[in-house]
Amino acid sequence: MTTLMVQGTTSDAGKSTLVTALCRWATRQGVAVVPFKPQNMALNSAVTADGGEIGRAQAVQAQAANLQPHTDMNPVLLKPNSDTGAQVIIHGRAVTTMNAVAYHDYKAIAMQAVLASHERLSAAYPLVMVEGAGSPAEINLRAGDIANMGFAEAVDCPVLLIADINRGGVFAHLVGTLELLSPSEQARVKGFVINRFRGDIALLQPGLDWLEQRTGKPVVGVLPYVMDLHLEAEDGIDQRQTDKAEQVSKVVVPVLPRISNHTDFDPLRLHPQVDLQFIGPGQAIPAADLIILPGSKSVRSDLAYLRANGWDTAISRHLRYGGKVLGICGGLQMLGEQVHDPLGLEGAAGSSTGLGLLAFETQLEAEKQLRNVRGRLALENAEVSGYEIHAGVTTGPALENAAVHLDDGRCDGAQSADGQVFGTYLHGLFESPQASAALLRWAGLSDVQEVDYHGLRERDIERLADLVEKHLDTGLLRQLCGI
Repeated sequence: MTTLMVQGTTSDAGKSTLVTALCRWATRQGVAVVPFKPQNMALNSAVTADGGEIGRAQAVQAQAANLQPHTDMNPVLLKPNSDTGAQVIIHGRAVTTMNAVAYHDYKAIAMQAVLASHERLSAAYPLVMVEGAGSPAEINLRAGDIANMGFAEAVDCPVLLIADINRGGVFAHLVGTLELLSPSEQARVKGFVINRFRGDIALLQPGLDWLEQRTGKPVVGVLPYVMDLHLEAEDGIDQRQTDKAEQVSKVVVPVLPRISNHTDFDPLRLHPQVDLQFIGPGQAIPAADLIILPGSKSVRSDLAYLRANGWDTAISRHLRYGGKVLGICGGLQMLGEQVHDPLGLEGAAGSSTGLGLLAFETQLEAEKQLRNVRGRLALENAEVSGYEIHAGVTTGPALENAAVHLDDGRCDGAQSADGQVFGTYLHGLFESPQASAALLRWAGLSDVQEVDYHGLRERDIERLADLVEKHLDTGLLRQLCGI
């Protein structure tokens, strides 16, 4: 059994991408590899085969390893619901909500879950490919660390350190990070990977030579900046789009402070007939064919934020002019008449008035509902698959006109009698080509192209493995991976 860990000098240095690439590269070598992230903080999550919840990045890495996602791949998931607090998910299940100070004291318990998951994966797979979180040199978080060097020291594994040259200051990032580690942690770092390089590598070579001489550690390789690589983001919203056809559907998504699973919109970003626009604070909602209210980790506060920006008025005007509105999960709940949180699960206990576009109410309950589902949209009877992650239980007469008929016999969501408003709990519905096409036709687009989003993601995973083969020292990687 071998464990190799990828840590980064900063957030978004390329850790998730490199682990994805290495998982597919190792799979090509005939090695059964499994991805692992001890602790993840993200509002983008996936439902696993064993009915739990993990970060979406680990679900993509599982695809790279030709595996079904499992809760052991991300034993600790933190989902922020305020600037200082988060829901704590252990082995796929929400156990509590606590502030940052309380969680710092809780880390010893969380570490037990991390080590238990790693032990199970190590027993089942010869290679565990680990992704760190943030930076190992965050001094204020070093005590009791379970996400970076604290974990690496506990399981005694080697580390690759990756930095993003596109940010600037890459040598300072690498040397500075190394300097802030303890001697045993420094010895654990077996090499550097430089990510997102543009230009002539010959101009970079003197810096690489200096870095190796200064640290005594090898540069494993330099990965190029790839303009059209699209993998699901762990945190930040990716607004890049593909080139668009002449006839497009204009889709607008208001970005809420606690927006969750914004990866729902990745298939729309990549669709050649969709002009997707994210609208931020203080921005007016422009003319559009479709407005989508996204998922939310704090529905009532995000609903208040939506109103504070005047977006409720814009949605009403949009509907008067014949536009369509789609709500997903928390967005579905906002479409109703009331949202009740009697237990204070997402903030102060209480109720909020919804947008009143569909006749139902939602009550948040302690037990979260987690399911992978299949079924058919009421629109065109189109096949759809997706996943549910929600604490809300929605009831009311509008549900009699369901949005989705699930294969397990349940009905999901609702649609308005006039056909302008459609709401569902299903995340990932745009990944289903038939469902995505049906929804775009509903929004007014004719002659819709069906796009295989899963195939696009598979293509990019293969491209990442190609980059490993071409640009990294695979001899050293084989040695570190025990291949």
